[in-house]
Amino acid sequence: MGTVAVEGLRKSFGKVQALDGVTLDVPDGSFFVVLGPSGAGKTTTLRAIAGLEKLDAGSVHLDGKDATGDPPAARDLAMVFQSYALYPRLTAYENIASPLRARRCSSSEIAAAVERMSNLLHIERLLQRRPAQMSGGEMQRVALARALVRSPRAFLMDEPLTNLDLKLRVEMRTELTRIHRSLGGTFIYVTNDQVEALSMADQVAVIKEGKVQQVGTPTEVYERPANQWVAGFVGSPPISLLACRAEGDRLIGDGWTLPRPRWTTAEDGRPLMLGLRSEDLSVEQRGDASLAGELYGLEPLGDRTVVDVRVGTEIIKVKARPTVTGTPGERLHVTVDLDRAHLFDAGTGLALSEAGR
Repeated sequence: MGTVAVEGLRKSFGKVQALDGVTLDVPDGSFFVVLGPSGAGKTTTLRAIAGLEKLDAGSVHLDGKDATGDPPAARDLAMVFQSYALYPRLTAYENIASPLRARRCSSSEIAAAVERMSNLLHIERLLQRRPAQMSGGEMQRVALARALVRSPRAFLMDEPLTNLDLKLRVEMRTELTRIHRSLGGTFIYVTNDQVEALSMADQVAVIKEGKVQQVGTPTEVYERPANQWVAGFVGSPPISLLACRAEGDRLIGDGWTLPRPRWTTAEDGRPLMLGLRSEDLSVEQRGDASLAGELYGLEPLGDRTVVDVRVGTEIIKVKARPTVTGTPGERLHVTVDLDRAHLFDAGTGLALSEAGR
């Protein structure tokens, strides 16, 4: 078993409310990602689970048992930090073996466990090296092996890939998902990188200013954001937002109009924000639902070009083929896939009902 449940976590540092009622339910064997910007309370949540922070309020349950008052050593959790935190004078083998030696495991048990982990992480050739003789990616693999070498209740990972270069981060994302499948353990992974969250997680909890905004699968969080903030935080390029109101069968904005999406139940005159993701827009074909605008700029990205279009007073971003060209200021039309559009209440920021979609 490796279930982790936290309820109503509250923690302040002076006048800063780091956690403001955080509640999460992490199923056994899941890859659970806590996603949010810097200062959102992600690391504090992880440290509260590990028993490294004294809470002002709330509870932590491990495998159904209240562990709120238990010291870190009694919680049986393994933690991987953003810094590698390897013992500099020990070899990779000795670093990996250190948790097992602390448990007084036999030499044969330690050797078998280290061999298994080194094979899993493809670091057999590093076992006799010290940290100073390794690259950042190699040290991170050794740090992961040290955490994974025993079988704890759950693995807690605090932005472990942040210090790696882009290529290594991509490689390690793939490796971590493979390791999770191989071990079948419970992973709780903290990151501010939405690509890491969407590509690795079974479940994502999006957190802002110490409050959980939404919990769901990566697909649910991306395609059915609970509010305007989640929609803007998750996705690249960021979602485009246009102020509007519903009038009859139309959405009316600043100098533009579109058919009202058939799935929305918004009442007439209600102030709304229309959210449009760049992949749901096109400047290469003209459809019935389109916005007139002018070309503001082009962002060539190799495999695609992001087209910036001024619509009224707002700039919206459109993903297009890499061959798309144009001159700033030229008039064009942006075709909208209304079945994939999002509507939010302009006052509360909450997503509107999507009944029937």
